[in-house]
Amino acid sequence: MSQQIQTLSSQPEIQRLLANWPTLRESILEEACQLQSIPAPTFHEQARAEAVAVRFREIGLEEVHSDEIGNVYARTPGRMIGPSVMVSAHLDTVFPHETDLALHEKPEANRWVGPGLGDNALGLAAMIQLAEALKREGVQPASSIEWVATVGEEGMGNLRGIRAACERLEDQVGITIILEGIGLGRIYHSGLGVRRLQIAVHGAGGHSWLNADRPSAIHHLVQIASGIVQEVIPPQNPRSSLNIGVISGGTSVNTRAAEATCLIDLRSLHADALASMERSLRQVVSRFQNAPHLSVETEVVGDRPSAALPSHHPLIQAASAVLESLKVGSASREVGSTDANIPLSLGIPSVCIGITTGGGAHTTQEYIDCDPIPTGMRQLTLLTLLAAENIATWHFWEASS
Repeated sequence: MSQQIQTLSSQPEIQRLLANWPTLRESILEEACQLQSIPAPTFHEQARAEAVAVRFREIGLEEVHSDEIGNVYARTPGRMIGPSVMVSAHLDTVFPHETDLALHEKPEANRWVGPGLGDNALGLAAMIQLAEALKREGVQPASSIEWVATVGEEGMGNLRGIRAACERLEDQVGITIILEGIGLGRIYHSGLGVRRLQIAVHGAGGHSWLNADRPSAIHHLVQIASGIVQEVIPPQNPRSSLNIGVISGGTSVNTRAAEATCLIDLRSLHADALASMERSLRQVVSRFQNAPHLSVETEVVGDRPSAALPSHHPLIQAASAVLESLKVGSASREVGSTDANIPLSLGIPSVCIGITTGGGAHTTQEYIDCDPIPTGMRQLTLLTLLAAENIATWHFWEASS
């Protein structure tokens, strides 16, 4: 793999491309900051999606369009006919529309702070800037590159954007590279399985004193929740977790609640363990199904499949070798819940990589480090072009190995 990286890097146009990233750091940051300033809560990504589409058209990419749920697509044609590399970054953030998105620079640390800057404005900016650099330098990849900005990656979005993109592009995609702004040096090659359920209890409700004989939906729900916490024990091997993240319902302190709901997040490294926890949870709920004057409903509201690329797959080997060639150090191979879950579950070799280091993700004090950005862009450039060169063998590697 090192020889392939060296051969690719020695091509004059690629040399220029790699050499230019330090001088383009401010352009990348400016792009990221502009995108970050556009609110994009999950299910409300339209304004940011429109901004990405404008940039794709300004660059002169081919087939710029949006689908019915808001994903934005564009294409850089390759030299060869065959499957494409999909490079994708998600549009949405975890922050409500009213969140203060003001950015703050910390010059002493060469750092920018702002909600959603690393997750995922910088990932979007990196995708746009690479597409623009390839066009500007006249670099035509071996295979075509499908650039996709996706909706619905966060929270209750349930990865609906990448699901739709994989369905829309179908057999056109041979390899997928998912971008996050933060996470340089980490290679996410295993999708953490997530199952989210909503339990809803409904009844007549009434006055807390005058109708004290009526059942309360909240009282019933907390009994169910207590049973779940006591009886559904996540295994330690494979690592698994259970979390009741949201409980809501009721009208006032002096009202017997007519409705109550809770949201439960189940996670596991292994699909069988995830299914076992869900079965145990449903068994607990079933004991409370027949309470007089109350109804109980359990609904799956999120499903992120667990799937993994073998650690010795050439895409992972390439990602590691690229980081080593850039002196980033030993790559960390990670498990995570990202857009990569979907293509991995469909048998498409996929990794998720970061553009820089940072922290505070999903908080208003989220930050990115500026110095590593050119290294992250070199990583993205080399891995994307290597994937385009080797897509035929890497895509079918498992079947032939």
